Amino acid sequence: MSSPQGHTLTANMADLVDGSTAHREVSHIDCLPVYVKELIAGGAAGAFAKTTLAPLERTKILLQTRTDGFQSLGVYQSLRKVLKLEGVLGFYKGNGASLIRIIPYAALHFMTYEQYRGWILDNFSSLGSGPVVDLLAGSASGGTAVLCTYPLDLARTKLAYQVVDTRTNFSSGIRGFYPRPAYSGITDVLTTVYKEGGIRGLYRGVGPTLVGILPYAGLKFYIYEALKTRVPEEHQKSILMHVSCGALAGLLGQTFTYPLDVVRRQMQVESLQCSTIQGGRRYRNTIEGLTTIVRNQGWRQLFAGLSINYIKVVYISATIST
Repeated sequence: MSSPQGHTLTANMADLVDGSTAHREVSHIDCLPVYVKELIAGGAAGAFAKTTLAPLERTKILLQTRTDGFQSLGVYQSLRKVLKLEGVLGFYKGNGASLIRIIPYAALHFMTYEQYRGWILDNFSSLGSGPVVDLLAGSASGGTAVLCTYPLDLARTKLAYQVVDTRTNFSSGIRGFYPRPAYSGITDVLTTVYKEGGIRGLYRGVGPTLVGILPYAGLKFYIYEALKTRVPEEHQKSILMHVSCGALAGLLGQTFTYPLDVVRRQMQVESLQCSTIQGGRRYRNTIEGLTTIVRNQGWRQLFAGLSINYIKVVYISATIST
């Protein structure tokens, strides 16, 4: 015969094995749609990665925009100078806008991809259902996400561009030689830019971003598939292989499209730059931006800060593979 205590013990063990007790405690999470869980998880991972790499991102923007005092410095020297002038918090200037942008950007990219893919399949059946459709849908969804969240990227760049010497000169009681920031925070950037230039001002520099989406996606996809064909068949399903090929494809794709990113950053901070940097006028479009940068700053400026992107790829790849 079995005792009541035995039934209780058996029931408790069953709960422990099938996780029903834990299930009741986290049922509010389990009820969420799969895509919401993915967005939350992806947003958290993205926020962690962006915060970890924020010092490098800040430095990259300073190098891309030729911020006063950083034109001739390398990555390491720039990091040291930011730390000296603004302290540790200086590494994270503008990072708040990046973190706020993560969830809406990922959500729009994720949700519009299937919509665009379905529309292409319904209206352009001649393209089939292969990689070309995925490439076009991915580029279109990426463009949509950029358009809807671009003002936050603009705010992030403007905040990161401003370097202020926060050290107090005790002998004179004044700040260093750097001017006072034009903007005090994300809200200040958005409201000020809107008052000065309206919606158009909030999207200053969006052209190079949109121009670069399709070639970047295409190059990354092509290089990834080309690399996979050179991997032995027994390693085709290896996670490390996929991560390595994806990282190398992303790295090469970024290299080819990186000049567009430099043009975008310089267009975003034109109102804060000295007129001598661009010859006293604003870039009217992407082509003019590229040619003017080469003429006035040299072709090397089109790749200023690119090494930081390489460091990011290695860091992210190492994180994923472990």
